[in-house]
Amino acid sequence: MTTATPNLSLPATSGAYADGAQLPKTVKVGGLNHFFGDGEQRTQALFDNNLEVRRGEIVIMTGPSGSGKTTLLTLIGTLRTVCEGSLQVLGNELNGASRDDINHIRRDMGFIFQAHNLFESLTAFQNVNMAAELQGISRKAAKERIEYLLTRLDLGHRIHYKPNSLSGGQKQRVAIARGLVHRPKLILADEPTAALDEKTGREVVTLFQEMAKDEGCTVIMVTHDNRILDVADRIVNMVQGHIRSDVAVVEASVICEFLRQYPLFAELTPNTLTDMADKMMVRQSEPGEVVIRQNDPGDLFYLIRAGHVEVIVEEAGKSEKVAELGQGQFFGEAALITKKPRNATVIATEETTFYTLGQEDFQAVLDQSKTFESELRSVLAGRT
Repeated sequence: MTTATPNLSLPATSGAYADGAQLPKTVKVGGLNHFFGDGEQRTQALFDNNLEVRRGEIVIMTGPSGSGKTTLLTLIGTLRTVCEGSLQVLGNELNGASRDDINHIRRDMGFIFQAHNLFESLTAFQNVNMAAELQGISRKAAKERIEYLLTRLDLGHRIHYKPNSLSGGQKQRVAIARGLVHRPKLILADEPTAALDEKTGREVVTLFQEMAKDEGCTVIMVTHDNRILDVADRIVNMVQGHIRSDVAVVEASVICEFLRQYPLFAELTPNTLTDMADKMMVRQSEPGEVVIRQNDPGDLFYLIRAGHVEVIVEEAGKSEKVAELGQGQFFGEAALITKKPRNATVIATEETTFYTLGQEDFQAVLDQSKTFESELRSVLAGRT
């Protein structure tokens, strides 16, 4: 077992993990398939996708054009009908939902799409105010909110201009204000910063962050804009209709920082480390709970996120504590690489949170890096 402890200052666990376990799910996707066309022309666009997005999270969806990002976004937004599987939004199941149910759910959503679709005969203020009126917002409250949003988006001097007097980027900002005017619980945005310069795009995502933090608003964005990836709590990557990865950014960073402190993992590339972090699951143990038992088969690698454990070796009928492990330390790798039973028992001495990696995924890491495997075998060879 590793005994050195990295000197790391860590954030609290993110909404996807320990702290977020109590947060309600804004979106829950289960076994979702989607098709276009009928008969011989029927083609499948989404394949058995699963996703959970919690209240207050900012999720960025990436992937090549045609990978299904916008299709999934429009399904979440009730703009398409669910074909197969479960799709729950704001606590409501969309598969089989009535028209009245759909209309009710939409009132809590804010839509921002690439096509701004402004009314040419209305000013910027009036375009946004239409959305406010549909939501039943009072005239006074709407005026304050609209002026605030348009000013934040650097349109205070264009607030009474019509679309034909605005640039493409300015029109997009009016559309963004329109999507946010009613303080939605869920924002769905397709390339919201594509037509914006860096400064204005940053102001838009800062506004999203403030709404997520202060109001618990959930944001799901489709984007190819690498300038704004830093605001994401999670990054979901789609390829050919499949969700290929779903990475909690802060937690992935924490895992990578833990692992790279040790020579054993230091030579792994950022891609391999991130892939390893992405595949890790979270497990919690109560004080006194046996995490692994000596002589049992080894099926998981453990990294301690928080808490402490003690390592006990039983030999000749006697038990001896050989180590105490804490935050950032790992165990369980020996049995995975040697394919032999566990060589020790590990017991949680307090409430402890682990990241775990299964045997197949651990082996995949070995296969990606000969340096890693060589280093691991060297470490194991030196163990008693």
